[in-house]
Amino acid sequence: MKRPAQLLRTAVVGGVTLTLSLSLAACGNSGDSADGGSDKIHILVYGDAANKVEKQLVETFNKTSKVKAVLDTIPGADYQAKLQTIISGKQAPDVFFNWGGGSIKPYVDAGLLMPLDDFIAKDPGLESNFLPSVFNTAVVDGKPYGVPMRGTQPVLLFSNKKVLADAGVAAPRTWSELLTAVKTLKAKGVTPIALGGGDKWPTQMWFQYMYDRVAGPDLFQKAVGGDKSAWASPDSKKALGMLKELIDTGAFGSNYDSVKFTDGGSPALLATGKAAFELMGSWEYSTLQDAYPDFVKKDLGYGSFPTVEGGKGDPNNLAGNTNNYYSVLKNTEHPEAVAEFLKLMYSDEFVKAQLGIGNLPTTTNTPKFLNGSANPAYSTYQYELVKKAPAFQLSWDQAYPPAATTTIHQAVQQFFNGQMGADAFIAAMQTLPAA
Repeated sequence: MKRPAQLLRTAVVGGVTLTLSLSLAACGNSGDSADGGSDKIHILVYGDAANKVEKQLVETFNKTSKVKAVLDTIPGADYQAKLQTIISGKQAPDVFFNWGGGSIKPYVDAGLLMPLDDFIAKDPGLESNFLPSVFNTAVVDGKPYGVPMRGTQPVLLFSNKKVLADAGVAAPRTWSELLTAVKTLKAKGVTPIALGGGDKWPTQMWFQYMYDRVAGPDLFQKAVGGDKSAWASPDSKKALGMLKELIDTGAFGSNYDSVKFTDGGSPALLATGKAAFELMGSWEYSTLQDAYPDFVKKDLGYGSFPTVEGGKGDPNNLAGNTNNYYSVLKNTEHPEAVAEFLKLMYSDEFVKAQLGIGNLPTTTNTPKFLNGSANPAYSTYQYELVKKAPAFQLSWDQAYPPAATTTIHQAVQQFFNGQMGADAFIAAMQTLPAA
């Protein structure tokens, strides 16, 4: 089941979750579906406000295609569970929405998905028209299984510029500068870093970046691939030690596990000056814009995660949700039509429509249209970060299969609040299944 935070991650503009646009009984590619058989392809997506773009692209496709596309949606909170129940049966779609990484690995292992090598051989643009760090998130066992289809969501370090100025603190570029800023802010009576620990996944973001900055991306890739020794490596222990040092300074206050992002608690701390920083996905901007537009206009700052001195990770590496993807069922009756539909994901129409609802596409033609986004400076900043990132680490709870989420969230929360030491954290992570 999809947690509330992911509703924000997959649509950075507000909107009411949509109900099923068509009965799932109408889905399927076996030729006996309720709506007329094999002259259709079914596109299954996560139901939210972004569906207006997906509906638009289906309409564009259907103007010229003999095989018609049908858009089916499942309400967000039910998406993953219902997908799992239909994907191997007669109700399975031809194309479906996912997060890449661990979210599709079980389907690849079960032989349900079509590798897209042949599509790409006929149209190299299905790969070359997307930023490599994003496209590669849907590469499983060396083969591509997804085409990016919404927008990127890197995790950034947001700040309250007025709070920093009043305390005489500059935005930290290094870990040492962050620790110094924390001490200065605490002396001023300000909680240095807002954290929605009650949701657990915001706490996970600190681990993602610390592991990358200390060890580089290879260590986590080994871990998610099933190498349990990676969690017990010296770099893993170093990352945990540095996190513990930050926690012990009181950087997050004492009540962070009672605060949530999903109910607006942690963004409110930042916007009202009760906290100086918040590490959050790029959707933080639209969240604050909706609730605190004056703060966004005057005092919202944003930047990348600090560099760790002596660390192996490139300071340009990112963590977060690289994008959402369309994957293709192996038994689709109309692969040619599916390939034509996927080409729309790098079209000018796609880019303009996504920017219009607040998403940031990861296509190579996106820069041409950034001036038409809700905030051109912010969109351009994000795009350039993603473009130059040597590695973009997918959120841990998306890189691993869904069954691992509870273990990951409990471990990061309990390490942060002192219920679990480094050895216990390592032991917990070593129980995770390989992605």
